[in-house]
Amino acid sequence: MMKNKLKFVLSAIFIFILSGCVPISSSPNARFYNLYAVGDNVNSKFEAKDLIIGIGPVKIPEYLNRPQMVITNKDKTVTFAQFNRWAEPLDSALERVINEDLLTRLDGATIETFPWNRTVQVKYQVIADVVRLENEFNEKLIFVVQWSIIDLEKKSAVFTKRSEFNQEINPHDYHGLASALSKSGALLSQEIAQQFNAIRVNSQSDKGVSK
Repeated sequence: MMKNKLKFVLSAIFIFILSGCVPISSSPNARFYNLYAVGDNVNSKFEAKDLIIGIGPVKIPEYLNRPQMVITNKDKTVTFAQFNRWAEPLDSALERVINEDLLTRLDGATIETFPWNRTVQVKYQVIADVVRLENEFNEKLIFVVQWSIIDLEKKSAVFTKRSEFNQEINPHDYHGLASALSKSGALLSQEIAQQFNAIRVNSQSDKGVSK
């Protein structure tokens, strides 16, 4: 008799679950964020007609190059945001936004992203290593990059710099984090564009002297 009652109770619970009367816990859906170019608000552009530039590779620390967004805690530990993720690999995203931002700053230039087709005659290559990328929601994002411009014809570096950008995270959430990193990428692109302009000016001066 008791066995029959137990079977009845278990059967009833099973039916309730199937009918949706008993809620079943589920994991929250992941949110995806992307970096975006902000160079369309640029006031100054540099002449770069017929200049072909290759962007990349951009290297980032392995613990950052993952789908989950990484948050820096006050005690310098990190938290991986399981349900807040990048929509594409972070190194690829940085290469893309630098490419897009440079197009708005270097008038007439052709910008290729690594790896580019070997048939494209790239004159200069920009490589970058992200040395530091830390953020706290209630404070700021710290973005430190060691970057170089390589003359591929001469196979030598013509310029190297370590740049640091401190960008406020606003709002204090994952949207704010993606926005802060996008703005930092734009500032890096601005420095790169300024240096290419200096290279162009120096090149023209050298030609003038040689004549």
